[in-house]
Amino acid sequence: MPGTSGISRRALFASSASGTAAALLSAGPATAAPKPRVPTKDKAKTAASGASYRSAYHFTVPDQWKNDPQRPIWIDGEYHYYYLYNADYFTGVVGTAWRLATTKDLVSFTDRGVAVPKNTTPNGNLWSGSAVVDTGNTAGFGPGAVVVIVTMSPGGGTDHQEQFLYYSTDGGRTFTNYGTDPVLPNPGVADFRDPKVIRDEDRGRWVMALAENHKIGFYHSNDLKSWTYANGFVHDGIGVLECPDLFRITADDGTVRWVLGASANGKSSGLPNTYAYWTGSFDGSAFTADTSAPQWLDHGWDWYAAVTFEKRDASGAVDQGARYAIGWVNDWDYANTTPTIDCDGFNGTDSVVREVTLKKASDGTYYLASQPVAGLDSYVSRTVNLGDVTVDGTKLLDYTGISYEVTTEITWTQLTGAGLQLRRSPDGGRHIDAGVYDNYAFLNRRNTVNADTSGKWQESHTPFDPSADTVKLRILVDRTSVEMFVDDGRHVHTSQVFPYLLDTRLALFTIGGGAVFRNTVIREFSV
Repeated sequence: MPGTSGISRRALFASSASGTAAALLSAGPATAAPKPRVPTKDKAKTAASGASYRSAYHFTVPDQWKNDPQRPIWIDGEYHYYYLYNADYFTGVVGTAWRLATTKDLVSFTDRGVAVPKNTTPNGNLWSGSAVVDTGNTAGFGPGAVVVIVTMSPGGGTDHQEQFLYYSTDGGRTFTNYGTDPVLPNPGVADFRDPKVIRDEDRGRWVMALAENHKIGFYHSNDLKSWTYANGFVHDGIGVLECPDLFRITADDGTVRWVLGASANGKSSGLPNTYAYWTGSFDGSAFTADTSAPQWLDHGWDWYAAVTFEKRDASGAVDQGARYAIGWVNDWDYANTTPTIDCDGFNGTDSVVREVTLKKASDGTYYLASQPVAGLDSYVSRTVNLGDVTVDGTKLLDYTGISYEVTTEITWTQLTGAGLQLRRSPDGGRHIDAGVYDNYAFLNRRNTVNADTSGKWQESHTPFDPSADTVKLRILVDRTSVEMFVDDGRHVHTSQVFPYLLDTRLALFTIGGGAVFRNTVIREFSV
């Protein structure tokens, strides 16, 4: 369970943040994160310079702290996005509530404040869970009531996690607790959290997936108030299986498959610490995986507690062949280390929302592919079309920027590696590298400021076939993050970065030969 040091990961233990923006704006070397320290509200030093590390087109918490996203739900023509929020981050008081933001296009969000407050019952603060719209009034709170099943730990301990119910009759804006007793008591285990509830229409009941250390337990309920254990899925070797996810999706070949996902830490095994998933079948009680080894929806270092949710059109109709996904761009190993505290008074950034589809590979297996949500196209404020660029070595482009998207297709005849230097410093010494080398694609943040002071988690890899002699890259760059989508999005790399704000250059590079960067386009967004 990364980053907890024996303290509940849901009960935020605000402890430290990175150095001031003044330090980050200096011209000194930047190969490691600034020394962590206690966060402060004093931002006078950075206000004078106008420095800001708030993302230009990624969702960020308005103030204080956020961590886990909660699965968005569709109500009255817009998505309701809840997330864990601590209004007491600066004072060091632990505990998270559920804060709400609404959106119609999954790009522009409107803050609605705290929807489910913390510490209003003897059970304390709220951790992760899930909200559902009870269209059929199965719980008895009225047709269309919003019901939240959420983990709480009475007494604040880490070994007594239980599931509680809150309900809303005003469209998910405010919630009332359903008493102070759990709807699913702890059976005597340490890890018993993060309920993900879905409606099993085929069998006319609710199904819950629950994180239970190396097992995901499945439970049934007719009314959301009483739950019965049904079965479990077990997988060892990637840490605690947190924030489970369960959904059905139609693949590009028309086959219907189930997907079971979980946030997991595979670092010790050379695997990501993001969203692991298995394709397979689900009979309402048990999940059977197609293969024992998981696949990963993101291969970078910072896409944790991710959730997927239904893709709907303007009328509310569900697309059975696609879903959306959003993840927290951070990691519990260094969750409190960020310059956004001093510059902008917050700590909490998400990835862009992604559209996720299921595709059939040439070997007959299935995998999830991701692309940025199409709604981003409506917020393009500037387009720089560079066309085809021939590179042999390093080529500095006539472009400067902090937040943008760059797309290109690299083609070659004989080559060892090729890619882009993002957020490059004026002297060329600092940059983030993204591209392909030999038989893997990579994203490397070693040569810029980042939160990993251990130096271990700097470059992420995914398999790449060099015989293809071509690769398509779509890279989203913002003030504190980089997201790289490779080819059709089967492989994505997301990592948190804190480049100096004066590092605005962009360069292309090749190793061991020349290449053409075809249809190279840079887009900037105004959200």
